[in-house]
Amino acid sequence: MHALLTRRWLTVFAVALLASFVMVLLGRWQWSRYELRSAINDRIDASTVVTPVPVGDVLAPATGKGAAPGPGEAAAWTRVTTTGRYDTTQEILIRNRTVDGTVGYEILTPLLLADGSALLVDRGWVPPHPDGITVAPQFPAAPAGTVTVVGRVHLTESGASGVDQRNGHWETRRVSVPAIAEKLPYPVLGAYLLADADTPGAQGLTAIEVGHENDWLNLGYAVQWWIFAVGALVGVGYLARKDLREQRAAAESGTGPDPGLDPESAPADAATPA
Repeated sequence: MHALLTRRWLTVFAVALLASFVMVLLGRWQWSRYELRSAINDRIDASTVVTPVPVGDVLAPATGKGAAPGPGEAAAWTRVTTTGRYDTTQEILIRNRTVDGTVGYEILTPLLLADGSALLVDRGWVPPHPDGITVAPQFPAAPAGTVTVVGRVHLTESGASGVDQRNGHWETRRVSVPAIAEKLPYPVLGAYLLADADTPGAQGLTAIEVGHENDWLNLGYAVQWWIFAVGALVGVGYLARKDLREQRAAAESGTGPDPGLDPESAPADAATPA
């Protein structure tokens, strides 16, 4: 073993240990992502059968102009219910949304609540106008009067996106609740709602399907990193053992240094015949 206590091998061992430690941490991070996405998938599955809870149990009230603070990830996909009146004068079209290979629009309509704030409701998807994107799409109007809406909480989407007027409607590419709230004349709750297909106002629109998170991808990455961590140590161990055997074989044949002697610390005249 003394033959492996050289600067070269000690450096190799240190690098292998550090690399394995980093790969273990990367595996643990991927595992945490797997657990998070698995929990989200469980909430998505549960949201199809659970009784909806009042929206006030999940989302904080909006008290000033702009958007209220968004909820944490634990609130995503919670099935909620609330009552209000649709404000069809402030509808927002979310462009570049694909359903069954067709790029169209999602219709986002503010629902005015009793306290004067609003909840953005995604009523569903429509295809583009037959005359192209320069013409506003055709979609059924939201019902007038007081309605009770049921749907699942959707967190504001990542990636800032501008909100502008096109074809007589507000339009944007991303549902950024804070950005949309800046264009509206009333406070807005910090997340939006994907309306159930049978909720008032969703009829005549294609319901937005909720896709599951790819948690298996993170699980695969976690296992992969841990295999790499073990493989790095096993590989260095194999190389060290091979080197040790070669040194012993050379010493026994008289063609190499004593395997118990550090060649880097051996005196110069020990390696040169007199």
